[in-house]
Amino acid sequence: MAHAKADIGDKNFEVTITAGHHALTADEAPELGGQDAGPAPYELLCAALCACTSITLRMYALRKQWPLEAVHVDVHFTASDKGGAIERRLGLAGPLDEAQRARLADVAERTPVTLTLKQGLPIVTTLDASAPAP
Repeated sequence: MAHAKADIGDKNFEVTITAGHHALTADEAPELGGQDAGPAPYELLCAALCACTSITLRMYALRKQWPLEAVHVDVHFTASDKGGAIERRLGLAGPLDEAQRARLADVAERTPVTLTLKQGLPIVTTLDASAPAP
């Protein structure tokens, strides 16, 4: 089960995030009022898809004992009235044959984060009454 927590104070719009035992910072660009102290939320979404894709393809190639030397993933999110679109480009380094490359591209379409994004998921929000009021 994945878990993250975030806190923001009076510093526009810098967010301190704890994901597992890792500390991250998110922010907005200066043109949106932030200080660019970290990636913006949609950049973090793109990063999650990049990480999941890279890890899954590496795991698959290791299991198959294929000569995959490196995976390069480039993800772009474009917002629209219909929710947006994601474009993902894969670069596969190593002496792979065309069938292996095609299979890895196919596997990329079924990584856990890819499937989650494609299917959508419900988000249930509750207000924590025990949280201190500002």
